[in-house]
Amino acid sequence: MLSTDDPLLLRTTDARGVITLTLNRPQAFNALSEGLLEALQTELNLIARDSTARVVVIAAAGRAFCAGHDLREMRATPSQRYYEGLFAQCGRVMLALQQLEVPVIARVHGVATAAGCQLVAMCDLAVAARDARFAVSGVNLGLFCSTPSVALSRNVSRKAAFEMLVTGGFISAEEALAKGLVNRVVDAARLDAEVESLVASIVSKPRVALAMGKQLFYRQLEMGIEAAYAEAAETMACNMMDRCALDGVQDFLDKKPAKS
Repeated sequence: MLSTDDPLLLRTTDARGVITLTLNRPQAFNALSEGLLEALQTELNLIARDSTARVVVIAAAGRAFCAGHDLREMRATPSQRYYEGLFAQCGRVMLALQQLEVPVIARVHGVATAAGCQLVAMCDLAVAARDARFAVSGVNLGLFCSTPSVALSRNVSRKAAFEMLVTGGFISAEEALAKGLVNRVVDAARLDAEVESLVASIVSKPRVALAMGKQLFYRQLEMGIEAAYAEAAETMACNMMDRCALDGVQDFLDKKPAKS
């Protein structure tokens, strides 16, 4: 059993620069308490300054990925000022995931509900076990999942997102795949192997190209099409001047084998 002395968040790093952050409140289905949000923010801030980081994997201990906010903690302090601060804190963590230079992969098993579903949506990529389930279920308690709706509506179609938000119903991993909330669905026994296949593909690519590409990808999504093309053209020109890109293009022209 987890003791009160156990860390809320576990971190491991391998020789490739792949960092795994594991939510570690299994007895609470990894609900996002203030402490866990603070621990996530601290680690994400450190990763943002780490030039050796290549990929971040968000995983979870126990039977669930994340059951959303800690409702007991929320109910203990019923004031609008407190709630505004809590949801702003959560929003900063979610944005920090997107603002990292490196890709972030959600490794999802069990349930991902409310802010837990939001967490999946804010990761750049997501791999789910076949028995995983997803919901933005706050409406069942009289609380519309407004902040999760921001991430959800940027992953799935408007009507699909709105149906999830107003019904609070669960969708399966296969439905999440069809709607665009996750990238891959596999049997639970293959979850780690499938995450690793994505990780291996990513770390084989130049870090600078992925960093520039990720930043551009999210910037242009919020722009009109003309501004997006202008921003993309400038980014691509800067990327082309990087030595990795110049050498890669020359190797292609010279018909040399691609570097792994």
